[in-house]
Amino acid sequence: MIEAKSEIRLADKIWIAVATLHQEMPDRLDFTKDEIRQKLRGLGLMEGLKSQSVAAHLKQHLVANVPPSSTKYRMLYETTPGGNLRLFRPGDFTYATRREGRKLSKTVPERNNLPPKYRPLLDWYNTWAHCTEEPATDFSFENDPLIQLIGSGKHIWADEHADEYVEKLRREDV
Repeated sequence: MIEAKSEIRLADKIWIAVATLHQEMPDRLDFTKDEIRQKLRGLGLMEGLKSQSVAAHLKQHLVANVPPSSTKYRMLYETTPGGNLRLFRPGDFTYATRREGRKLSKTVPERNNLPPKYRPLLDWYNTWAHCTEEPATDFSFENDPLIQLIGSGKHIWADEHADEYVEKLRREDV
């Protein structure tokens, strides 16, 4: 008996690739688009795909926190503007226009739409997505240069109300 070849949707192929990357490298927070493309190739999931279609899905169609175009899925999350991606997790910011009425859009493939060998990824994802522990990063608010600017310059108006200061600037000849 010949096994019927299952057609996996492009969105699901990309989700499989990113989920596999997360499993293989659990200490990584996110992945570049090139790494995702390489994983698609490595899994044999790039066959018959147009690079423009993959690019559009990685840039916009699947990414919850960017404005949607035609596809409003929430399968990926962009960790830096225009940059790396990871799988979407419940609680991540989602553009309001990615909602279909009151219903939220797709975040994972449907089990029956995946070949049996990829279905365990859904079970793994359910555990991973609800894990509150994030990989350690070097970011801290105390060391952020913009946060450090809070309050700087307040001495400029310490002896004068802001409205009086602006009024004085308007009266002076420049």
